[in-house]
Amino acid sequence: MLKAAIIGASGYTGAELAGLVKAHPELSLAGLYVSEGSLDAHKSFSSLHPRWRGLIDEPLLPLDDEALSRIHTQADIVLLATAHEVSHDLAPGFLAKGIKVFDLSGAFRVPGEGFYERFYGFAHQHGDWLAQAAYGLAEWNQEAIEKAKLIAVAGCYPTAALTALKPLQNAGFIADNNKPIISAVSGVTGAGRKASLATSFSEISFKPYGVLNHRHQPEISHHLNKQVVFQPHLGNFIRGILATIYVQLNDDVTDEQIAQAYHQAYDGQKIVRLTGQWPQINDVAGTPFCDLHWAREGNQLIVVSAIDNLLKGAASQAIQCININQGFSPLAGLVQE
Repeated sequence: MLKAAIIGASGYTGAELAGLVKAHPELSLAGLYVSEGSLDAHKSFSSLHPRWRGLIDEPLLPLDDEALSRIHTQADIVLLATAHEVSHDLAPGFLAKGIKVFDLSGAFRVPGEGFYERFYGFAHQHGDWLAQAAYGLAEWNQEAIEKAKLIAVAGCYPTAALTALKPLQNAGFIADNNKPIISAVSGVTGAGRKASLATSFSEISFKPYGVLNHRHQPEISHHLNKQVVFQPHLGNFIRGILATIYVQLNDDVTDEQIAQAYHQAYDGQKIVRLTGQWPQINDVAGTPFCDLHWAREGNQLIVVSAIDNLLKGAASQAIQCININQGFSPLAGLVQE
């Protein structure tokens, strides 16, 4: 069994990771950790996340020097469900000890001068690891993920958008002078577990945010190799992302070619499902799937993509990356084969 330590296990994504690792046939938990000053330190995991009561009752341990030493000697891999700056600071230390890191923050997703200062508010100090990191979009970057020591798991909105757009872009179907427009809405768990007035039950409202400056726009554009317009919205539901994407096609693209591009990309991959009907949040919430459907009128194509933001947008995609990297069955711990 491969021993996996989870740092940031008290949050929504960390909790999903713990459940997936516990159920995985090839993985075992090598400790659940929170920041050294966290109010959750020493509480049992299941006291915070009662759905795992009796299944995962281990304590949430503070990430002090003793904990770091223990991880260095006992863990085979580390999963970082931490803030971007925290992942940036922690990952190189684990990598130096020969421990593979699967980072669910944005700290190693996008190389580029000035990117982190502008979109994340800190200067990146580990350009060598940033250059070596494999982007963890599981269906599209398998060769790099297989070889990498550091996997930067793709963001939630980028996963929904790129899964829909990459078959079209790779086939050369998107008009050169067109920026695909991505209008996407996420459940409130995308904002994290920390209490906030903006995400309280009485205040929550369907609304746009990050207008023209959201950090996932450059992530999508970089990994699509094409500029996009991206507008996220906060939804008044718990979990899930629904992305409606508007694409201008080249003049000679046929329906048959579009269908072929999607089937070529995703046939045989059980995680991405070409549904034949418009996806909805209820179809994917609590699952590792991404559902896709499209329709076109003239040169205008509309693609709708639906995922669970905590699973395919984070934790279950991290497990996909572990499976690829370690040579496990691609669907191990995710889908009954």
